[in-house]
Amino acid sequence: MDALGLHLILELKECRPDLLDDMEFVQQTLLNAAEATGATIIGKTFHKFAPQGVTGVVAIAESHVCIHTWPEYGYAAADIFTCGENFSPHAAAALIAEAFECKDPHFQEVTRGILTQTAKTEA
Repeated sequence: MDALGLHLILELKECRPDLLDDMEFVQQTLLNAAEATGATIIGKTFHKFAPQGVTGVVAIAESHVCIHTWPEYGYAAADIFTCGENFSPHAAAALIAEAFECKDPHFQEVTRGILTQTAKTEA
């Protein structure tokens, strides 16, 4: 069987709250992680919530890197989806966790778009 993509789900617990609430820092962290690990950045959008929290997405040619933060809990939910071979989602996840000084990171890997040989030839 072949798969179209890999989806990493990041549970980032015990992060530095001030970093999670700094929109510029969050944005730069995701951009740096994508760029440093081989992604081709094609767009981005971020939003700062009141009184706290940030959400954002970096669109990459290989798919996306997304995040939503809860500074009040020291927690961020992020995901990285890739269908490209030149981008390292595991390395990007490690860079993101490190940037937020995460003391309790958990990554879950999901294979997406599992196709049989028959499905590939019919498409």
